[in-house]
Amino acid sequence: AGPAPDYKSQERAGGRGAAPAGCEATGARRAGLALALELPLPWGDPPGGRRGCAGPRAGPPRAGPAGRHSMLPRHVQRLGRDWITHWNGSQILTLNSPVSSCMRWAGHYPPWASFPLPIPADFSTNWRLPPVFGPWRQFQNSNWHLDNYTQSCCFHLPNPNMKSEGEEPLIKKRRLSGQHDTSAPDEETNFANQKETSCLSVAQDEGKHSSRKGTIKRHWEYFCQQSRTMKISENKESDQSNTESEATFDFTVMSYNILSQNLLEDNSHLYKHCRQRLLFWTYRFPNILQEIKQLDADVLCLQEVQEDHYRTEMKSHLESLGYHCEYKMRTGRKPDGCAICFKTSKFSLISSNPVEFFRRDIPLLDRDNVGLVLLLQPRFHCKTNSAICIANTHLLYNPRRGDIKLTQLAMLLAEIASVAPQKDGSFCPIIICGDFNSVPGSPLYRFIKEGKLNYEGLAIGKVSGQEQFPRGQRILSIPIWPKKLGISQNCVYEIRQQQKEEDAGEKLEEAKLDNTQEIVIATEKLSSKLQHHFKLSSVYSHYFPETGIPEVTTCHSRSAVTVDYIFYSAANDDTVAQPGAEDSFRGGLKLLGRLALLAEKDLWTVNGLPNENNSSDHLPLLAEFRLIER
Repeated sequence: AGPAPDYKSQERAGGRGAAPAGCEATGARRAGLALALELPLPWGDPPGGRRGCAGPRAGPPRAGPAGRHSMLPRHVQRLGRDWITHWNGSQILTLNSPVSSCMRWAGHYPPWASFPLPIPADFSTNWRLPPVFGPWRQFQNSNWHLDNYTQSCCFHLPNPNMKSEGEEPLIKKRRLSGQHDTSAPDEETNFANQKETSCLSVAQDEGKHSSRKGTIKRHWEYFCQQSRTMKISENKESDQSNTESEATFDFTVMSYNILSQNLLEDNSHLYKHCRQRLLFWTYRFPNILQEIKQLDADVLCLQEVQEDHYRTEMKSHLESLGYHCEYKMRTGRKPDGCAICFKTSKFSLISSNPVEFFRRDIPLLDRDNVGLVLLLQPRFHCKTNSAICIANTHLLYNPRRGDIKLTQLAMLLAEIASVAPQKDGSFCPIIICGDFNSVPGSPLYRFIKEGKLNYEGLAIGKVSGQEQFPRGQRILSIPIWPKKLGISQNCVYEIRQQQKEEDAGEKLEEAKLDNTQEIVIATEKLSSKLQHHFKLSSVYSHYFPETGIPEVTTCHSRSAVTVDYIFYSAANDDTVAQPGAEDSFRGGLKLLGRLALLAEKDLWTVNGLPNENNSSDHLPLLAEFRLIER
């Protein structure tokens, strides 16, 4: 036995002259062996090219008996390097394409592949393999998709934007390592079926709907069949005297943290997985504006809106789209804030009420977060002659300061309680949007949905649920905020509540004093219990029903979780609202539909957030509501 023959050397030498007669038998055996190695791989070396990281060979391709593919049918030889296949509508495999330079990335590829498999291309076509390929014959009469192939070969393809292993975030390596190798084929098949049946999954045939590569497809999930027809009729400005249109008012609301450029640059470690050019504001702003145009919401609740960008370009662009904009900048050094923009064709502004969470005289409230509360009047003539309260906020991020988060939330709820009351004493429908920096199921989240929270013995690091092993172990004080804040444990302004009782004039002063004493005693007994008067539901369920996989609203190098929400006061007949959320406002909102969220693995197929087409580290949330008559 001698050393193994160097087939690549012979290939480079081949075609330059006829083989000696004494080597014909050996050449035939080698050709047979080469063919045997090539048959399982329809994308073998192309005529006129070679594998690896070298450029194409100069000169015309070989032909005739000495050619590399001499034993293949002639029509197969002519295929050359033009075989390509489409993968999930967003990434392209170029087959038999010579590689001009070395290209490495992290990930798994089959052991028989001695070269980097995928090369991005801007075109695709469907193709079939000829019968000569034996075990590949099962794909002969159908379009070949990488999803089918991965179920048996455990083939992992990272995003083409990742050109080096160092650009892949460590958190992704930890979460996805071994994920494709340990799954059994049956389990993967079942998971694929669940993806197809789940109404919240990414659209499968994305290539037919989007011409931009690297995009992810989100779709609408409707809960009411009439919502589409009502939306169309409103867009066409149909006759307002129509009986059905007079009885209803449909509108859409979007919540979107657009990622302040200043915060992006201050926290660049969160975006190491991104190509540098994708992080410039000049690249990001057109993408964000395009998303807003495409989603075409009637109300926008935006967070992390940088003041100079808002003033110089964002406000004017939104106004050109028919929006009226209200903005509140943070009170500290960070030059960003919250904005609420609404279409003037749908609403008119009754009042705008900014909320500052910083209080110079209260040490607890030393953070510069803000909120904004608008009271809007629908312009659409309908029986529901009711205003709508829209609130937007961005709570403190710090996972170890749950006491500040709860206090900021109480201040926002108190402002809503002062804005939303109507003449008959009931509350108008309420929508609260924002980045709450709290995960589903956390104490803060439960307080919003359930309307009550007993925080006795609760550690401040567990309030938001952001950390699996919270570092903030200090127990929340009772009460959390000082009395001079002027907000009760029921999350209302105490001063305004007293003034309202005095204006009513229904009780004698002695009875008022007795009533005040009773209230003080009750407050002392329930001092560790927070309450609010709004029956709120969440637009999103936070988990995919078929698989139990969590939905994700933000995804970067460190984490992928849900922290953004749209809460609303549900009407009695809203089947999407959670149990116990029946509306006590004698009216309310019915959820008609929502833009489906994604799982973490879906976002990493486009290299997480931000990426080439999604220029924030958050996804926009979008919901359609119907105002129910009182």
